[in-house]
Amino acid sequence: MFQAKLKSETLKGVVDVVSTLIDEAKFKIDANGISLKAVDPAHVAMIDLHLDKAAFEQYSANDTELGIDLDKLRDVIRLAKSGDLIEMRQDEERNRLVIAVGNVTRRMNLVSTEGMSDPKVPNLTLPAKVSVNVEELQRGIKAAESISDHIALNANPDGFELISEGDTDLVSLKLPRDILVALDCKEPIRSLFPMDYFSNMIRAIPSGTVVQINLGNDLPLKLDFEIAGGKGRTKYLLAPRIEND
Repeated sequence: MFQAKLKSETLKGVVDVVSTLIDEAKFKIDANGISLKAVDPAHVAMIDLHLDKAAFEQYSANDTELGIDLDKLRDVIRLAKSGDLIEMRQDEERNRLVIAVGNVTRRMNLVSTEGMSDPKVPNLTLPAKVSVNVEELQRGIKAAESISDHIALNANPDGFELISEGDTDLVSLKLPRDILVALDCKEPIRSLFPMDYFSNMIRAIPSGTVVQINLGNDLPLKLDFEIAGGKGRTKYLLAPRIEND
């Protein structure tokens, strides 16, 4: 059983960060809130999300799973204006999710969760931690994404840098320590990542968010940030591209 009411902006934020990697999502629901763990079809990236019940205006739930087509959910969100409340209710008898926005009600079939995996989040020890306002990263991505299909992330005790280098052009975004929110890095760190995944992740993060970037040499990237005004949290993991010698 699941019945809840939340602000349209909160639901949009959840859908934006999840749909970056997958089209259909299996949300696990219990009395404390909703959560999701999923990998993209190519197994290059992973998302780990939790939204606490405090993020909802009203919330009542028992342990259950909901398989949801995110495109259909986005269509419903588009009907809402800023500040509108969206009501959701599980119709267990018909295996549907009933969503109401103002005077509009949509009943949509739930997706089977049988083929959806339950990935385990790897326990990574990454030596560099960089906290930065997402707008800085979005500016760097906008400048760099047309240059190459990969991006290098560098960290050292003095700051953080994004570098995109193509056959003829190079773009870099240098963020010294005094511009960063926080920096914990004892030695130079460098890893290379696919540009399309990284840029899509960064673009999905809401404005005004502080992102913690966790890095190691040729190790997966972890992006960790709050959602729903601190009443939820999302982690992205992204596999590195190993540079040829």
